[in-house]
Amino acid sequence: MTDRPIALVTGASRGLGEQIARQLAPTHDLLLGGRPSPALDALASELGARTFAVDVTDHDAVARAASEIDRLDVVVHNAGVAAIGRIEDTPAAEWRTMFEVNVLAVVELTKALLPALRAASGHVVLINSGAGKRANPGWSAYAASKFGLTAFAEALRAEEPDLRVTSVFPGRIDTRMQEGIFEAEGRRYAPEGLLRPETVAAAVAQAVRTPADAHPTEIVLRPR
Repeated sequence: MTDRPIALVTGASRGLGEQIARQLAPTHDLLLGGRPSPALDALASELGARTFAVDVTDHDAVARAASEIDRLDVVVHNAGVAAIGRIEDTPAAEWRTMFEVNVLAVVELTKALLPALRAASGHVVLINSGAGKRANPGWSAYAASKFGLTAFAEALRAEEPDLRVTSVFPGRIDTRMQEGIFEAEGRRYAPEGLLRPETVAAAVAQAVRTPADAHPTEIVLRPR
């Protein structure tokens, strides 16, 4: 690593996380978060980055890995899961999974990184969703987890005034996860009308590069 600012991006092996890493690579030394995989290793090699290869739901492993980071300028919480279904058809296990990944994993990683973030007066970026502002039919569990993420961001911003905390609320993005959602909805996948991962990543990078006298608290992106 150099004396450049350091950024950790979770869920970095593909999709939006990969594009965020690519957007930050010119200005930051990167830690690429994700489960150990050839894809994660290949991206790290290409970008000259290190890996943060842990399962974000393994809180003990997360705490051990985070303890090795003395200073962190940016963490982008991108890892997440989504599943849809009517309330009467959604089992408790599915609710637990979405809260475990979309909320608790973010909470525990942020807690573990607080000393390093405080040392840098760092920036916490949370990739939320349009579902974090509005719950539509069939999206109850996912939306509830994203509303929870919104609440966490607001509380963190109030409790840690020396940090910047940005919530990003994109509409649907052209990713592999979105393909699964279309399938669950019984629809043919059509990327037309969806946000490109590169576009959302550019907005994240812009927030990170916003001069320190400003605090970008929320970014809302909708497909045109």
